[in-house]
Amino acid sequence: MDHSSNRAGPDGPGLPRTPEFEEFVAFRAKHLLRTAFLLTGGDAHLAEDLVQEALGRAFLKWRKIARLENPSGYVQAVLVNTFLSYRRRRSTTERVTDVLPETGVDDPDPALRLTLLRVLAELSPADRAVLVLRFWEDRSVEETAGVLRIGDSAVRTRTKRALARLRAALGDDLDALVGRPAASPAPGPDDSRKAVSHHAH
Repeated sequence: MDHSSNRAGPDGPGLPRTPEFEEFVAFRAKHLLRTAFLLTGGDAHLAEDLVQEALGRAFLKWRKIARLENPSGYVQAVLVNTFLSYRRRRSTTERVTDVLPETGVDDPDPALRLTLLRVLAELSPADRAVLVLRFWEDRSVEETAGVLRIGDSAVRTRTKRALARLRAALGDDLDALVGRPAASPAPGPDDSRKAVSHHAH
């Protein structure tokens, strides 16, 4: 008997295939993987596992999700919360790798990319999630608070703390990441967004 039509999303068994969901996965999977890669601080294997789990959860509710105004945003939130749930359950250390998810864009400075990933890995999971949502996903303070189920003030506090760690670790390299001379004014949140986004692509 052919069971190829019964699977939960990309790899899971037991549920019928949904063409609309498969189209969504084909369109968004790479972006989800890049997001997961940043959330894990560069652990490519864990990132893949988290994306698969998040997509499996999304598939189970796909009829509801597909009717939302922003299905991509919803699944992105599922991914972030899947990551945070994993980190609460596990005390293992993420493994920073030098292999980014395939993007088709050359990385001009692999060493600097690894430094950025190591800094992300040193942040608490919650601070890292705030940074990724705010500056990679381009979510507002209010949207980030909604995804993480925390207050707006907590988002601002975590953002400030995480950016301070990023600047302290990268120093003038942060200027190089955003393409400004070292003597220019100190990078702000928009510059940090460029840094995170550029080295996730």
